[in-house]
Amino acid sequence: MRRRAGLQWGWVVILVGLAPVLSACGGNDGATSSANPTANGIPPAGDLTVAAAADLQFAFVEIGAIFEENTGQKVIFSFGSTGNLATQIEEGAPFDVFAAANVSFVDGLVEKGRIIADSKELYAVGRIVVAGNKEAGVNPQTLEDLLDPAIEKVAIANPDHAPYGLAAKEALISAGIWDEIQPKLVFGENIRQTLQFIQTGNAEAGIVALSIAEVPEITYTLIDDALHNPLLQAMGVVTGTPHEQAARAFVAYVISDEGQAILAKYGFQSPNH
Repeated sequence: MRRRAGLQWGWVVILVGLAPVLSACGGNDGATSSANPTANGIPPAGDLTVAAAADLQFAFVEIGAIFEENTGQKVIFSFGSTGNLATQIEEGAPFDVFAAANVSFVDGLVEKGRIIADSKELYAVGRIVVAGNKEAGVNPQTLEDLLDPAIEKVAIANPDHAPYGLAAKEALISAGIWDEIQPKLVFGENIRQTLQFIQTGNAEAGIVALSIAEVPEITYTLIDDALHNPLLQAMGVVTGTPHEQAARAFVAYVISDEGQAILAKYGFQSPNH
């Protein structure tokens, strides 16, 4: 499917024609337009806005494409770092759904009343890889390989607000090379920007999410998940959304067998494995 990329509040925004499986929620949510009814005669609920961690970009676009086959409702995906998106939601950004790269951010928003407590769902466990730029002629297969003098820059997501960046930091600490690698580190605003640093050669190597690593410019090797805390990912419906039932349906689809199969294609593990 075609992608339209733009900027909204500093995030990558992708619009996809989607609609929730409204029957799973008992009907539509009232915010509808009769000008574009779905196949079963129920008009779409208004556009859903989904704030999603950057590691989900490839998987969620595919999920959107499958929804689009059967519905007329649009979903606007805003991809960014989990921490930054959580801050925006806390400050009242008008999202309907939040899909985080770490469950702690959803829990924090539940405690603050910004995510509906009973809408929280665990949907995936993420993995990280060590990656190298092919054109640069480097192929790191272990974390220790990042110390190779041929690798001048190592990209990771900012660990202060990106869960995949924090996992990278934890893995480097566990490997005993965090202090030594400091002069090489460059920080991406989110994991997608981190990948771009490696793709373009601005960093010869780095640590990124497995879910976005299948691109032609890089090689990658899976990192032992015992080296970092689990990347347990969760999502939920934002309090006050005018599209609550449709938002719940979107969450339900992501955790359905079909949604989980798509996520598995991109290297995500089921939280129930």
